[in-house]
Amino acid sequence: MITVALAKGALLRESVERFKLADLDFSAVLDPDNRQLMVPSVCGRARALLVRNGDVPVYVAYGQAQLGVVGYDVLREHQMPVAHLVDLGFGGCRLSVCVKSSSGYRRATDLPPHCRVASKFTRCARQYFDSIDLPVELVHLTGSVELGPITGIAEAIVDLVATGRTLKDNGLVAIEDLFHTTARLVGHPLSLRLDQGELQQVIETMDAPERKMVSTT
Repeated sequence: MITVALAKGALLRESVERFKLADLDFSAVLDPDNRQLMVPSVCGRARALLVRNGDVPVYVAYGQAQLGVVGYDVLREHQMPVAHLVDLGFGGCRLSVCVKSSSGYRRATDLPPHCRVASKFTRCARQYFDSIDLPVELVHLTGSVELGPITGIAEAIVDLVATGRTLKDNGLVAIEDLFHTTARLVGHPLSLRLDQGELQQVIETMDAPERKMVSTT
């Protein structure tokens, strides 16, 4: 049986739709009344684990799921030993350095040395600021990172930006992008090596969904 780790939240609906093209229908996880965390597919040959976004690569790395869908930002931050298989293309946004609109900063290099920067992505932020040779103090926050500059706990933040609406509503602006991120299909390396073709068929379908769409219309 194939076990798939699906992330709750923004990526879930499109992840379910993409797996459906590979004849793995996990639509039950979209039911607002569903309280199950392990849901069988309609065909009965697979099951989905409904987990937090950051836990997807953990379940895949430890072999409790053979496949998973997770944001590239999570893969960069946690760096778990999983196989990167397919850029699925949806869930696009960017990880950016953001500051108060009134700050006068226009680039990350404008920030003063040793200032505080708040983020959920402290590993990515550290790598970035090291790459531009700017020493900063990182403050790890797990939610409402936008409050950092507003309250003064931090001079800047490093956070995901999609439309920029939340930044604008809170008087913030993105001044530098670290990288762009989309949803990625990942796999358990050993399971892929031992695969008899079942996993590969799913991967190939998810890598070229337009061919599946044509064949079923």
